[in-house]
Amino acid sequence: MSLPAEDLAPAPLSVVLREGTRAAHGEANSEQFVEELLSGALDRAAYADLSAQLLVVYEALEAASAALAGDDRATSLVFEELTRVPAIERDLAYLYGPGWRAEIRILPATRAYADHVREVGSSLPHYAAHSYTRYLGDLSGGQIVKRMMKQHYGLGEEGVAFYTFPDIPKVKVFKDAYRAALDGLGLDETEVATTLDEVHLAFRLNRAVFGELAAIHCGNAQAV
Repeated sequence: MSLPAEDLAPAPLSVVLREGTRAAHGEANSEQFVEELLSGALDRAAYADLSAQLLVVYEALEAASAALAGDDRATSLVFEELTRVPAIERDLAYLYGPGWRAEIRILPATRAYADHVREVGSSLPHYAAHSYTRYLGDLSGGQIVKRMMKQHYGLGEEGVAFYTFPDIPKVKVFKDAYRAALDGLGLDETEVATTLDEVHLAFRLNRAVFGELAAIHCGNAQAV
């Protein structure tokens, strides 16, 4: 016997996002640039270029984190342990040398991604979407990226600081806490729908960056 619709509790936000983006997640992971980078088919310059794109995206995301610090609902989703910009800067200094700021190039798709995050980041549903997409990805698939970069491109701990979280000794415990904070935001039905839509957009923005990186670093990539 099924329960009346009004007696069914809505799914937690973290479940809505996980189940609602399975296909998008798989599509992002199957991008040519990602596959070739992880297989060792590219070179350290390709990884360095990716790191440069990440800097701009995380500068925008972490500016949004700071701006939301006074929002009672948002505060629970802003974790200092997740801050990535200083780690990316250390990676870039190692990969490019001390003059790295003059060496890196920022791609059009990356600027569009960062500009969008700046535009919508003050909205809690939008911020939650981008925070979820980036940080949980760093703590999950990002750990595979770290291992593969060290294996294929001769990197030690230097150069992969972005994927290292010294203040998070137990990743699973932290991810559970993050999901609990996400579920506790108290978003209404409309806000949940907005968050899910924005996560899908975040995946598309990421894929656009991967496409431009592929056009540069992958020999048989289609021009974008």
